[in-house]
Amino acid sequence: MTSNARVQFSTLFGRSPGIQAVRRAIEQVADTDATVLILGESGVGKEVVARAIHVESLRRGRPLVKVNCAALPAELLESELFGHEKGAFTGAYRSKPGKFEIANGGTLLLDEIGDLPTPLQAKLLHVLQDSEFARVGGAGVIRADVRVLASTNRHLEAAVKGGHFREDLYYRIKVVTIHVPPLRERRDEIPALAREFVRVFNQQFRRHLSLSPRTVERLREYSWPGNVRELENMMKRAVVLEDEKLVLDELAGLSGPEAAAPAAAAPPAAPPPARTLRELGRQASLSAQREAIQEVLERVRWNRAEAARVLKISYKALLYKIDQCGLARKRPRPGEDLDRREAG
Repeated sequence: MTSNARVQFSTLFGRSPGIQAVRRAIEQVADTDATVLILGESGVGKEVVARAIHVESLRRGRPLVKVNCAALPAELLESELFGHEKGAFTGAYRSKPGKFEIANGGTLLLDEIGDLPTPLQAKLLHVLQDSEFARVGGAGVIRADVRVLASTNRHLEAAVKGGHFREDLYYRIKVVTIHVPPLRERRDEIPALAREFVRVFNQQFRRHLSLSPRTVERLREYSWPGNVRELENMMKRAVVLEDEKLVLDELAGLSGPEAAAPAAAAPPAAPPPARTLRELGRQASLSAQREAIQEVLERVRWNRAEAARVLKISYKALLYKIDQCGLARKRPRPGEDLDRREAG
């Protein structure tokens, strides 16, 4: 990869065998027009892989356009992909180009392609084969030179067997397949990823948070069911609030299947130790904060922007505290809550 891509896609430069295989695949397919199917759990970074392929391709000077196939109903998704003519359906007051037209000369990412409605699968197959289509309600044929990338967290082979995904489309989009491994399978990369997110968010929000070795180790031990996206969001919260402790608090509160598996067999359970003064102090502090926040919220009729000003904390910090304290969020009455822009 070029030096520019190495900076932009630093999350792809781990040392685990899985992520090295991803990196090699990107380098091998980037300068071709092959259709690529990117597989992996939610949050592993499938879109990052797609962007890396585009940036390293000969199409880098043209747009990379993303369409989420799970976000729209079939009738709207067809218009989103292929465009529509004026009067094609109720509300079509003017002609509109689709994403295939917008991506002409560039790359189109079909995110969550496993959720593509069956009627649209045949039309997509036709476009992939012939590079031409018609707008909804239109008769003219439009040609588009588009490199298609697709991603999904679903098992498409099972969907094909179950009759939910066309077999011919499946084989058409999986010319090359890249599997992005989950974060729990590359734990040694977690410290570097966490520090990189903190560095980026410190710069973005003008903060100065740093992670202690203890926090970094706890991050590495956790199984991260939400993968890189979950790690990124946790680091963002910590930086915005400039509070490393909330990371440890969140990780300590996770249990069940989300908890990290122990590296070795655990010794026989010992009686739980008595709570320390620090733990007692933390509990008392949280209880006092809960009472104070509850009182202010009731006083300002749950106008959270006003409550944040009264408490002299940021709007985002107040929302975090409301969640942390387990306070029920009431729906604001009309006119009670201020525009978030005023809350900063």
